[in-house]
Amino acid sequence: MDESSFAELQASRERPAATASGWFMLLVALVLLGIAIVTIVGLIANEGPLSMLPVAILAMLGFVLSISGFYILQPNQAAAILLFGAYRGTDRATGLRWVWPWMSRRLISVRANNVVSEALKVNDRRGNPIEIAAQVVWRVSDTAQALFDIDDYRDFVIVQIEAAVRTIGSAYAYDDMGPEEITLRGHHEEVNAALKTELKARLAVAGLTVDECGLTHLAYAPEIAGAMLRRQQAEAVVAARQTLVSGAVSMVELALEQLSTRGVVELDDERRAAMVSNLMVVLCGERDTQPIVNAGTLYQ
Repeated sequence: MDESSFAELQASRERPAATASGWFMLLVALVLLGIAIVTIVGLIANEGPLSMLPVAILAMLGFVLSISGFYILQPNQAAAILLFGAYRGTDRATGLRWVWPWMSRRLISVRANNVVSEALKVNDRRGNPIEIAAQVVWRVSDTAQALFDIDDYRDFVIVQIEAAVRTIGSAYAYDDMGPEEITLRGHHEEVNAALKTELKARLAVAGLTVDECGLTHLAYAPEIAGAMLRRQQAEAVVAARQTLVSGAVSMVELALEQLSTRGVVELDDERRAAMVSNLMVVLCGERDTQPIVNAGTLYQ
Protein backbone atom coordinates (compact mmCIF):
# COMPACT_ATOMS: atom_id res chain seq x y z
CA MET A 1 0.00 0.00 0.00
CA ASP A 2 1.50 3.34 -1.06
CA GLU A 3 1.54 6.59 0.90
CA SER A 4 -1.56 8.02 -0.82
CA SER A 5 -3.57 4.94 0.08
CA PHE A 6 -2.46 5.26 3.68
CA ALA A 7 -3.52 8.90 3.72
CA GLU A 8 -7.01 7.96 2.56
CA LEU A 9 -7.38 5.67 5.57
CA GLN A 10 -6.35 8.30 8.09
CA ALA A 11 -9.42 9.68 9.80
CA SER A 12 -7.93 10.46 13.22
CA ARG A 13 -6.20 13.71 14.02
CA GLU A 14 -5.15 14.83 17.46
CA ARG A 15 -7.08 17.72 18.99
CA PRO A 16 -7.22 19.20 22.51
CA ALA A 17 -9.63 17.53 24.92
CA ALA A 18 -12.09 19.34 27.17
CA THR A 19 -10.60 18.48 30.56
CA ALA A 20 -10.18 20.37 33.83
CA SER A 21 -7.55 20.83 36.50
CA GLY A 22 -7.73 18.05 39.05
CA TRP A 23 -6.95 20.36 41.96
CA PHE A 24 -10.07 22.44 41.44
CA MET A 25 -12.23 19.34 41.10
CA LEU A 26 -10.60 17.88 44.19
CA LEU A 27 -11.81 20.94 46.11
CA VAL A 28 -15.30 20.44 44.68
CA ALA A 29 -15.24 16.76 45.70
CA LEU A 30 -14.22 17.65 49.25
CA VAL A 31 -17.02 20.21 49.47
CA LEU A 32 -19.56 17.63 48.30
CA LEU A 33 -18.20 15.12 50.79
CA GLY A 34 -18.45 17.67 53.59
CA ILE A 35 -22.05 18.49 52.67
CA ALA A 36 -22.94 14.81 52.61
CA ILE A 37 -21.31 14.13 55.99
CA VAL A 38 -22.86 17.15 57.71
CA THR A 39 -26.31 16.34 56.34
CA ILE A 40 -26.16 12.66 57.30
CA VAL A 41 -24.87 13.47 60.80
CA GLY A 42 -27.70 15.98 61.23
CA LEU A 43 -30.32 13.46 60.15
CA ILE A 44 -28.92 10.83 62.51
CA ALA A 45 -29.01 13.31 65.40
CA ASN A 46 -32.54 14.42 64.42
CA GLU A 47 -31.26 17.97 64.04
CA GLY A 48 -32.44 18.37 60.47
CA PRO A 49 -35.67 17.75 58.55
CA LEU A 50 -36.11 14.50 56.64
CA SER A 51 -36.29 16.52 53.43
CA MET A 52 -32.51 16.95 53.67
CA LEU A 53 -32.02 13.26 52.89
CA PRO A 54 -32.12 13.80 49.08
CA VAL A 55 -29.48 16.51 49.51
CA ALA A 56 -27.21 14.07 51.34
CA ILE A 57 -27.77 11.41 48.70
CA LEU A 58 -27.07 13.81 45.84
CA ALA A 59 -23.97 15.16 47.57
CA MET A 60 -22.61 11.67 48.15
CA LEU A 61 -23.41 10.65 44.58
CA GLY A 62 -21.67 13.78 43.30
CA PHE A 63 -18.63 12.97 45.42
CA VAL A 64 -18.43 9.40 44.12
CA LEU A 65 -18.78 10.56 40.51
CA SER A 66 -16.24 13.33 40.90
CA ILE A 67 -13.51 11.10 42.32
CA SER A 68 -14.06 8.69 39.41
CA GLY A 69 -12.89 11.36 36.95
CA PHE A 70 -9.41 11.91 38.37
CA TYR A 71 -6.24 10.79 36.59
CA ILE A 72 -2.57 11.77 36.68
CA LEU A 73 -0.33 12.66 33.73
CA GLN A 74 3.44 12.59 34.07
CA PRO A 75 5.80 14.73 31.93
CA ASN A 76 5.86 13.57 28.29
CA GLN A 77 2.67 11.61 28.77
CA ALA A 78 -0.73 12.16 27.17
CA ALA A 79 -4.25 10.82 27.62
CA ALA A 80 -6.68 10.18 24.79
CA ILE A 81 -10.24 10.87 25.96
CA LEU A 82 -13.00 8.58 24.67
CA LEU A 83 -16.77 8.82 24.99
CA PHE A 84 -18.32 5.38 24.45
CA GLY A 85 -15.49 4.56 22.02
CA ALA A 86 -15.57 7.89 20.16
CA TYR A 87 -12.43 10.02 20.26
CA ARG A 88 -12.98 13.34 22.05
CA GLY A 89 -9.46 14.79 22.16
CA THR A 90 -6.09 14.43 23.85
CA ASP A 91 -4.95 15.93 27.13
CA ARG A 92 -1.22 16.74 27.34
CA ALA A 93 -1.27 18.87 30.53
CA THR A 94 0.76 17.26 33.30
CA GLY A 95 -0.27 16.77 36.92
CA LEU A 96 -3.63 15.94 38.49
CA ARG A 97 -6.36 16.12 35.83
CA TRP A 98 -10.11 15.56 35.75
CA VAL A 99 -12.64 14.61 33.11
CA TRP A 100 -16.27 13.51 33.22
CA PRO A 101 -16.37 10.05 34.82
CA TRP A 102 -18.28 8.50 31.92
CA MET A 103 -15.38 9.32 29.63
CA SER A 104 -12.56 6.76 29.47
CA ARG A 105 -8.86 7.60 29.27
CA ARG A 106 -6.10 5.84 27.34
CA LEU A 107 -2.63 6.87 28.44
CA ILE A 108 0.14 7.04 25.86
CA SER A 109 3.80 7.98 26.23
CA VAL A 110 5.20 10.73 24.01
CA ARG A 111 8.77 10.23 25.23
CA ALA A 112 11.63 9.51 22.85
CA ASN A 113 12.24 5.83 22.14
CA ASN A 114 15.48 4.29 20.92
CA VAL A 115 15.49 1.23 18.65
CA VAL A 116 18.49 -0.63 17.23
CA SER A 117 17.48 -2.90 14.40
CA GLU A 118 18.91 -6.34 13.83
CA ALA A 119 21.63 -6.77 11.22
CA LEU A 120 19.84 -7.39 7.91
CA LYS A 121 21.32 -9.01 4.82
CA VAL A 122 20.64 -6.77 1.82
CA ASN A 123 21.93 -6.59 -1.73
CA ASP A 124 23.46 -3.19 -2.39
CA ARG A 125 23.09 -1.23 -5.62
CA ARG A 126 25.63 -3.45 -7.39
CA GLY A 127 24.05 -6.66 -6.11
CA ASN A 128 26.71 -7.40 -3.49
CA PRO A 129 25.27 -8.95 -0.30
CA ILE A 130 25.93 -6.75 2.73
CA GLU A 131 24.91 -6.68 6.38
CA ILE A 132 23.35 -3.45 7.60
CA ALA A 133 21.68 -2.24 10.80
CA ALA A 134 20.44 1.13 12.04
CA GLN A 135 19.67 3.00 15.25
CA VAL A 136 16.51 5.14 15.32
CA VAL A 137 15.21 7.62 17.90
CA TRP A 138 11.45 8.07 17.45
CA ARG A 139 8.47 9.40 19.39
CA VAL A 140 4.72 9.82 19.10
CA SER A 141 3.73 13.16 17.57
CA ASP A 142 -0.01 12.53 16.99
CA THR A 143 -1.62 10.40 19.71
CA ALA A 144 -4.88 9.93 17.81
CA GLN A 145 -3.17 8.44 14.77
CA ALA A 146 -0.89 6.25 16.88
CA LEU A 147 -3.80 4.79 18.88
CA PHE A 148 -6.57 4.54 16.31
CA ASP A 149 -4.98 4.33 12.84
CA ILE A 150 -2.48 1.58 13.69
CA ASP A 151 -3.17 -1.67 15.52
CA ASP A 152 0.13 -1.64 17.44
CA TYR A 153 2.32 1.35 16.69
CA ARG A 154 5.41 -0.14 18.41
CA ASP A 155 5.37 -3.22 16.17
CA PHE A 156 4.67 -0.90 13.25
CA VAL A 157 7.88 1.02 14.02
CA ILE A 158 10.00 -2.14 14.02
CA VAL A 159 8.61 -3.33 10.68
CA GLN A 160 8.99 0.07 9.01
CA ILE A 161 12.57 0.50 10.26
CA GLU A 162 13.47 -2.83 8.69
CA ALA A 163 11.78 -1.86 5.42
CA ALA A 164 13.50 1.55 5.34
CA VAL A 165 16.92 0.06 6.06
CA ARG A 166 16.45 -2.43 3.23
CA THR A 167 15.40 0.37 0.88
CA ILE A 168 18.42 2.54 1.70
CA GLY A 169 20.80 -0.43 1.62
CA SER A 170 19.72 -1.35 -1.90
CA ALA A 171 19.72 2.26 -3.15
CA TYR A 172 23.46 2.84 -2.66
CA ALA A 173 26.62 0.88 -3.33
CA TYR A 174 28.68 -0.30 -0.38
CA ASP A 175 31.93 1.12 -1.71
CA ASP A 176 32.72 3.58 -4.47
CA MET A 177 33.91 2.77 -7.95
CA GLY A 178 33.66 6.38 -9.11
CA PRO A 179 34.94 9.55 -7.44
CA GLU A 180 31.55 11.24 -7.19
CA GLU A 181 29.32 8.28 -6.31
CA ILE A 182 27.49 8.36 -2.96
CA THR A 183 28.19 5.14 -1.06
CA LEU A 184 27.15 3.60 2.23
CA ARG A 185 30.70 3.46 3.56
CA GLY A 186 32.00 6.80 2.38
CA HIS A 187 29.05 9.21 2.78
CA HIS A 188 27.55 8.75 6.24
CA GLU A 189 25.79 12.10 6.44
CA GLU A 190 24.05 11.74 3.08
CA VAL A 191 22.99 8.15 3.78
CA ASN A 192 21.71 8.98 7.28
CA ALA A 193 19.74 11.94 5.90
CA ALA A 194 18.19 9.71 3.24
CA LEU A 195 17.32 7.10 5.88
CA LYS A 196 15.69 9.75 8.09
CA THR A 197 13.61 11.06 5.18
CA GLU A 198 12.51 7.52 4.29
CA LEU A 199 11.56 6.72 7.89
CA LYS A 200 9.64 9.95 8.41
CA ALA A 201 7.55 9.27 5.32
CA ARG A 202 6.80 5.73 6.47
CA LEU A 203 6.02 6.56 10.12
CA ALA A 204 3.96 9.70 9.44
CA VAL A 205 0.89 7.56 8.70
CA ALA A 206 1.00 6.36 12.32
CA GLY A 207 1.47 9.77 13.92
CA LEU A 208 5.16 9.07 14.65
CA THR A 209 8.24 11.14 13.92
CA VAL A 210 11.98 10.48 13.80
CA ASP A 211 14.37 12.64 15.82
CA GLU A 212 17.62 10.92 14.90
CA CYS A 213 18.83 7.89 12.99
CA GLY A 214 22.02 6.41 11.62
CA LEU A 215 23.70 3.20 10.54
CA THR A 216 25.27 1.20 13.39
CA HIS A 217 26.53 -1.81 11.44
CA LEU A 218 27.78 -2.03 7.87
CA ALA A 219 29.83 -4.88 6.44
CA TYR A 220 30.03 -7.25 3.52
CA ALA A 221 28.22 -10.54 4.01
CA PRO A 222 30.53 -13.38 5.19
CA GLU A 223 30.37 -15.24 1.87
CA ILE A 224 32.07 -12.37 -0.02
CA ALA A 225 33.89 -10.60 2.81
CA GLY A 226 37.20 -12.35 2.02
CA ALA A 227 37.09 -11.49 -1.67
CA MET A 228 36.13 -7.89 -0.99
CA LEU A 229 38.89 -7.57 1.58
CA ARG A 230 41.45 -8.72 -0.97
CA ARG A 231 40.05 -6.22 -3.44
CA GLN A 232 40.33 -3.41 -0.90
CA GLN A 233 43.89 -4.47 -0.09
CA ALA A 234 44.76 -4.48 -3.78
CA GLU A 235 43.28 -1.00 -4.21
CA ALA A 236 45.27 0.20 -1.20
CA VAL A 237 48.49 -1.28 -2.62
CA VAL A 238 47.87 0.34 -6.01
CA ALA A 239 47.15 3.70 -4.38
CA ALA A 240 50.32 3.42 -2.28
CA ARG A 241 52.37 2.48 -5.32
CA GLN A 242 51.03 5.44 -7.25
CA THR A 243 52.02 7.80 -4.46
CA LEU A 244 55.44 6.16 -4.15
CA VAL A 245 56.17 6.34 -7.88
CA SER A 246 55.00 9.95 -8.07
CA GLY A 247 57.32 10.87 -5.22
CA ALA A 248 60.22 8.90 -6.68
CA VAL A 249 59.89 10.61 -10.06
CA SER A 250 59.93 14.01 -8.37
CA MET A 251 63.05 13.09 -6.38
CA VAL A 252 64.86 11.76 -9.46
CA GLU A 253 63.96 14.88 -11.41
CA LEU A 254 65.22 17.06 -8.59
CA ALA A 255 68.48 15.09 -8.31
CA LEU A 256 69.25 15.32 -12.02
CA GLU A 257 68.38 19.02 -12.09
CA GLN A 258 70.66 19.85 -9.16
CA LEU A 259 73.53 17.74 -10.55
CA SER A 260 73.30 19.58 -13.84
CA THR A 261 72.84 23.02 -12.28
CA ARG A 262 75.77 22.72 -9.91
CA GLY A 263 78.00 21.13 -12.51
CA VAL A 264 78.86 18.16 -10.33
CA VAL A 265 78.98 15.75 -13.24
CA GLU A 266 78.11 15.79 -16.93
CA LEU A 267 75.97 12.82 -17.98
CA ASP A 268 75.09 11.75 -21.47
CA ASP A 269 71.74 10.25 -22.29
CA GLU A 270 72.88 6.69 -21.60
CA ARG A 271 74.36 7.50 -18.17
CA ARG A 272 71.34 9.67 -17.34
CA ALA A 273 69.00 6.78 -18.15
CA ALA A 274 71.11 4.42 -16.02
CA MET A 275 71.01 6.83 -13.08
CA VAL A 276 67.26 7.24 -13.41
CA SER A 277 66.85 3.47 -13.43
CA ASN A 278 69.07 3.01 -10.39
CA LEU A 279 67.36 5.76 -8.41
CA MET A 280 63.90 4.42 -9.22
CA VAL A 281 64.92 0.96 -8.04
CA VAL A 282 66.31 2.37 -4.81
CA LEU A 283 63.32 4.62 -4.11
CA CYS A 284 60.56 2.21 -5.17
CA GLY A 285 62.03 -1.07 -3.93
CA GLU A 286 60.42 -2.84 -0.99
CA ARG A 287 63.79 -4.08 0.35
CA ASP A 288 66.89 -2.21 1.37
CA THR A 289 69.34 -1.87 -1.53
CA GLN A 290 73.02 -2.82 -1.34
CA PRO A 291 75.26 -0.22 -3.01
CA ILE A 292 78.05 -1.29 -5.41
CA VAL A 293 81.16 0.92 -5.34
CA ASN A 294 82.56 1.63 -8.79
CA ALA A 295 86.37 1.90 -8.53
CA GLY A 296 86.79 2.67 -12.20
CA THR A 297 85.12 5.15 -14.52
CA LEU A 298 81.45 5.68 -15.17
CA TYR A 299 81.77 3.52 -18.26
CA GLN A 300 83.38 0.49 -16.54
